[in-house]
Amino acid sequence: MIAFLHTSVQMGTHILYAVLGGILCEKIGNMNLGIEGMMLLGASVGFSAALSSANPLAAILAAGAAGAAGALIYGIITVSLRGNQVVTGLILTIFGTGVSGFLGKDLSGKALPEAVARFLAPVKVPLLHRIPLLGPVLFDQSPYVLAGMVLALLLYGYFRFTRFGLYARAVGEDPSVADASGIPVNLYKYLHITLGGFLCGLGGAYLSLVFVPRWQENITAGAGWIAVALIIFSTWNPLRAVLAAYLFGALKGIGFKFQGMELKLGTLRIIASPQILDMLPYLATILVLVLMTAGKKKRYRSPAGLGLPYFREEA
Repeated sequence: MIAFLHTSVQMGTHILYAVLGGILCEKIGNMNLGIEGMMLLGASVGFSAALSSANPLAAILAAGAAGAAGALIYGIITVSLRGNQVVTGLILTIFGTGVSGFLGKDLSGKALPEAVARFLAPVKVPLLHRIPLLGPVLFDQSPYVLAGMVLALLLYGYFRFTRFGLYARAVGEDPSVADASGIPVNLYKYLHITLGGFLCGLGGAYLSLVFVPRWQENITAGAGWIAVALIIFSTWNPLRAVLAAYLFGALKGIGFKFQGMELKLGTLRIIASPQILDMLPYLATILVLVLMTAGKKKRYRSPAGLGLPYFREEA
């Protein structure tokens, strides 16, 4: 059980970074469907930087910068030029997929430098790794995994307890009221969109630098789209995002653990199909979204200004 949960956390970490990045963006009212593209940009640029520099910090920063650059393009189109957010997000995904495919032609078959692999290897957190069950599951992981949990705590504290987090939430609820109160709406949008892209880039780089760790074509395998759904599942709460991401990782882990297993019930033999097991996390995501959107509870609602362009002249 401990080994299974340990692997589940690893399999959900890239989703966690992506969901946190998406929450940052949607909290200020911008729906960015380009998470998949930003993750692919981060994965390819981060792995390329690791090969060329053999420096883990340079690789991580390059990955985040690649995701932030994609988010900045999205921000310019949707905030300054008031372009359609949905269409721009889809274009960003296509752009990121193309760029990662182009860069990946020279990355296939190459091994991660030893210095990078050693830096990102699992470490035991003093004292915390001795906690029964939770210790070996959460605190005997790569620093990359631990950083994701810390980021979730920091973002929760930011939105819940700080003045700037309150301003960001105000922008997402009603940008015209926030603007009238003296809050620089566009500045807040650019900062949160760009930082959200940075986290999405880190999520993609986790796959190529830690989890795999090598380059594979389309390495995210649709994780960005799952992150879009789990943002709703987490109700735009960074702490619930941890639960959502790791739950998805556990469902993915079930597919790996039980595929091909045979169950005998008398004369009946049931073999677990890997294709059906692979469907479990996606079916669970659809089911959760249906149940949550059917509810009318206020805490399940998105920011009131989500997806709506803001024209100051019309406010």
